[in-house]
Amino acid sequence: METINGKLLNWASILDEKTREQAVMTAGLSFIYPHLALMPDAHLGKGATVGSVIPTLGAIIPAAVGVDIGCGMIAVRTQYSLPDLPADRRPLREDIERAVPLSAGHNNRKVLPTAEPRVAELKSRAAAAGFDPARYVEKWDLQLGSLGSGNHFIEVCADETDRVWLFLHSGSRGIGNKIAQHHIGVARQVAARLKVHLPDPDLAHLEEGTPEFDRYIAELRWAQHFALLNREEMMDRVTARFARFVGGPVEELERINCHHNFTQQETHYGKSVWVSRKGAIKAERGDPGLIPGSMGTASYVVEGLGNPASLNSSPHGAGREYSRNAARKAFTLEELKRAMRGIEFRASEAFIDEIPAAYKPIDVVMQDAADLVTVRHTLRQLVNVKGD
Repeated sequence: METINGKLLNWASILDEKTREQAVMTAGLSFIYPHLALMPDAHLGKGATVGSVIPTLGAIIPAAVGVDIGCGMIAVRTQYSLPDLPADRRPLREDIERAVPLSAGHNNRKVLPTAEPRVAELKSRAAAAGFDPARYVEKWDLQLGSLGSGNHFIEVCADETDRVWLFLHSGSRGIGNKIAQHHIGVARQVAARLKVHLPDPDLAHLEEGTPEFDRYIAELRWAQHFALLNREEMMDRVTARFARFVGGPVEELERINCHHNFTQQETHYGKSVWVSRKGAIKAERGDPGLIPGSMGTASYVVEGLGNPASLNSSPHGAGREYSRNAARKAFTLEELKRAMRGIEFRASEAFIDEIPAAYKPIDVVMQDAADLVTVRHTLRQLVNVKGD
């Protein structure tokens, strides 16, 4: 860990200059307290750096939470071991692909019975929060239980003892994105009205005690809960398909569900602050967490160490070294196939920008995080499902 300019603590041993400059810029805002914590997987983001923990006094920067509000991971440890799985895993991958809508813009055709109580809960929460999600996305309920695209995935993995885990990564889908984009725009409008000088327009903030702040928090919390329930719904579907594949019921020995794009009030260094974790997970001592690598590499089930300097946080993944456009120019489908050798996946040029070489080495990220989390399990991928 290094200290930069007194207001930025950095855990990333791999850090390009543009990302460093962006983090320093954010850390210099007057309402940052006590400091910004930069995680080992940090890389350039919209407004604020992905892989940063941003504590603010009496204000929140909507872009520092991110546009995929509540994005995170869920994992289930099953009672099955690797020898229990049929050798041909393609039927499992294809069955999962039928069960969960994949790719941007792909949703359910109807609200399934498993999703009905979750949709009802979200409708109740929206009414209590004083808004109608349909103002953002008319059929938002059909998005519950859908994966999306980009770095979102569903995987079947095995740990160091060959115990089988089900693992997936997703967030609040289009409805969360629309909510986030709206409030980023509101923050920009407020900054323009008050003639606030900003080093980046996406660092516009909302002040506690204002109607704009209260409206954002209410809708943000709803979107965070949507993301959590979205992962639960998909995991239930994946678990059912896995049970059919192995020919027996799944006993869930453990289920972990954690956000890595969210904000909440916490106390640090003697003051109550809003902690926005943009690409970071909460890692108080004993907190279970999930840190995925890129497709084709290891993922980790971890436990927080409660490091106060990191504001009780840890990285959320490998972190990009190549932008998506740069990765598409630098790598080929054949290279992706070689990187995924031995893993059942759908070979497609759409996934070239997700090739492991486009990301920081996950083992380096985990070494950098040695004082933030302890590793409980190391997972290797058996099946990978992604959306185009």
